[in-house]
Amino acid sequence: MPLLYNFDIDTVEELLVILARNIQKRRLEKGLSREALTELSGVPTPTIAKFEQKHTISLASYVALAKALGYTKAIKELLSEPLYSTMEELEIIHKNKNRKKGA
Repeated sequence: MPLLYNFDIDTVEELLVILARNIQKRRLEKGLSREALTELSGVPTPTIAKFEQKHTISLASYVALAKALGYTKAIKELLSEPLYSTMEELEIIHKNKNRKKGA
């Protein structure tokens, strides 16, 4: 279902850049080298470097890095609540939630 109002102008690449920068910032704030983060996360150092520089990584590796940096709760909360843009969309979400409860 298309959204009537979509003011989200960020591209996928721009969002990947933000995610990579945030991981790097959190790593540096904790005083961790890429090698130290490898030890904590199990994600190979070249993968961490590639993510920080080229913004590409598997979802499993991203989650492992976030978990190693203490962001398990934030990962669990990602997409945990429905978003809506119109009252019609909210009604559909509510109806589908109720249908699942009765199933």
